Amino acid sequence: MSIKVTALTKLYDTQKAVDNISFEIKKGEIAGFLGPNGAGKSTTMKMITGFLPATSGSISVCGFDVETNPMEVRRRVGYLPEANPLYFEMYVREYLEFSAGMHKIGADKGRRIEEMIGLTGLGKEAHKKIGALSKGYKQRVALAQAMLHNPEVLILDEPTSGLDPNQIIEIRDLIKNIGADKTVLLSTHIMQEVQAMCSRVIIINNGRLVADDSIEQLQQANTRQDVLIVTLEQTVDNSLFAELENAVRIDNIGGNKWKIATAEPDTLRREVMQWALNHDLSIRAMQAQTETLEDVFRTLTKK
Repeated sequence: MSIKVTALTKLYDTQKAVDNISFEIKKGEIAGFLGPNGAGKSTTMKMITGFLPATSGSISVCGFDVETNPMEVRRRVGYLPEANPLYFEMYVREYLEFSAGMHKIGADKGRRIEEMIGLTGLGKEAHKKIGALSKGYKQRVALAQAMLHNPEVLILDEPTSGLDPNQIIEIRDLIKNIGADKTVLLSTHIMQEVQAMCSRVIIINNGRLVADDSIEQLQQANTRQDVLIVTLEQTVDNSLFAELENAVRIDNIGGNKWKIATAEPDTLRREVMQWALNHDLSIRAMQAQTETLEDVFRTLTKK
């Protein structure tokens, strides 16, 4: 396994930021790492890269233990943190040369720098100081730095943050291409990014692992829920929906429009019609949908 996390825990005083989580990621996998703010994603990534010590548990990267062989791990990991620690007074190419020296890239240094500039679309900006770049281009510089030493494992924390739609597609395609022969752990809040790039999803909530599966399995096997979108003529109080026995989750999605998750859509449809009749309510529209990854995420992280 390229990444193996076993019973990993991180304590800050008495608070558990990460609580006894375990997972493995193989070479060639792009795994989405999801969770609400404060769930422990960035803390876990920092422990995998060796920037933060674990309280207990173990982590190995490409067969090397992070605690006992930290330098071997760092040689094999490219890390893009959420807040990029860039040197704004350096020029782009100068910064990449500096990074190449830190990674002890020898005679191949010049070729690798130009390759990364080309891959990340920095050609027209390479002569500028990093501080003069837009947020999107700063993100590209950080990504180029993370991949410069050709690591076997990439840890990417919000890699498309600050990019415009065209840049997002370009970086998304780049990550998918490099993920074919590397291991990628990708954290993002954008579900479309996960669906476009990832073969697998790991979800944590309050520091605990709540899901680890393919997107398809999470949508089909984990929740096995469908959704009814019900639009009423009248305004009703949320408490009135408590009478619906087959409703798993109820959300108001604007005005008199309600989203009702269920494991029994046909039964719920009949139940809603009878419920509306009992309360003298008029249904303007009712349509079925399949649970999206965002719906699954909300269900798992509300528990």
